Amino acid sequence: MNAIFDLFCGTGGFSYGIEQAIPGRFETRLGVDILSDALKTFSSNHKNATTVKADIRKLSCQKIRELTGIGPGDVSVIAGGPPCQGFSSIRPFRSSQKDDPRNSLFEQFANLVNYFQPPVIVMENVVGLATHDGGKTIDEIIKCFSNIGYECDWKILNAAHFGVPQKRERLILMGVLKGLPLIFPTPSHKYNGSTVGCKDKTKMLVPVDLPLFQQQPILENAISVMDAIGDLPEIDSGESACIYTNLPSNRYQHERRNGAKTLELHSSTKHSDRMLEIIKHSGPNISCIPKHLISSGFSTCYSRLAADEPSVTITVNFVHPASNRCIHPLQNRALTPREGARIQSFDDTYNFVGTRTQIVKQIGNAVPPLLGKAVGFAVANILSVSDTAKSDKFKRAV
Repeated sequence: MNAIFDLFCGTGGFSYGIEQAIPGRFETRLGVDILSDALKTFSSNHKNATTVKADIRKLSCQKIRELTGIGPGDVSVIAGGPPCQGFSSIRPFRSSQKDDPRNSLFEQFANLVNYFQPPVIVMENVVGLATHDGGKTIDEIIKCFSNIGYECDWKILNAAHFGVPQKRERLILMGVLKGLPLIFPTPSHKYNGSTVGCKDKTKMLVPVDLPLFQQQPILENAISVMDAIGDLPEIDSGESACIYTNLPSNRYQHERRNGAKTLELHSSTKHSDRMLEIIKHSGPNISCIPKHLISSGFSTCYSRLAADEPSVTITVNFVHPASNRCIHPLQNRALTPREGARIQSFDDTYNFVGTRTQIVKQIGNAVPPLLGKAVGFAVANILSVSDTAKSDKFKRAV
């Protein structure tokens, strides 16, 4: 079984998704984060993982080895998404012999990679990393990994292309020990709507249009919001439901239920009379709201999600209409935590721990598990080549 270390793990959606790619192939053995409530959720869903609440800059490689019982060469994947401030002062990699307290968050990520030497590394981050400091930051990251023996590249992935009912774009950097193939996920769904992307279109990982004489990949249509949440009971503002009243109407709904017998987190925010009046007028953008009802807001505030398209990116305040486009496509209320989790592609059986406010933030901050699953398939392909190379080397030795 291939061990995964999940750094800056949050609720663990990324590593959970990687595990789901080929059940039994991967097992998350370490989760590190600084947020207690997110770690409780991570721990609840990664039973065999060592969970560590710490500033990663203060966590030595040797300490991790002691806590997990896993040493260099025994980790298959190190994954994580260093917070943006981790890139503010990237410098050349300084030491492979000790942990340096001056390290930035990213540098400590690299330090752990250098110590444990996994065949594969995966780093996810915001799209803005591609243009941070005029592109110098991402170049320095790749240079840093190259200096410790890794070939790396990055792409912008739209979650909608991987079965997530959300147009969430993330920068995914993948690295392999030199000599292994660098393989990115393969899109499984098609979506042609507008996205942010980046200026260099070669960095956008999108479904490929092949010439007619070549075999066309079979791509499904992107999962829409109502494809994802249409089976959940209808409720009003301030109401909740704890049982399923409808059968799943499609594969996505069936898979997300994952055998759940009871419905959790399907509770709506209690909106004020004024907010309910705003919601009744809501449409695709804030201009649908009569001017006398609101004083200010971004274009996506107080806006209703389209029923037949993937959602816009879910934020950490998706239960409050003033924050972003998060009003239910058909019902006059904001999304429930369960609906947000569905749009993030979490199974209904994924156990979220904490207060309602904490759980909403956990869901909004998470990497969609189905995006992790797509990465997991790519990682499995890379490791298959690594396993073959090791086997051939053993045979030659014998």
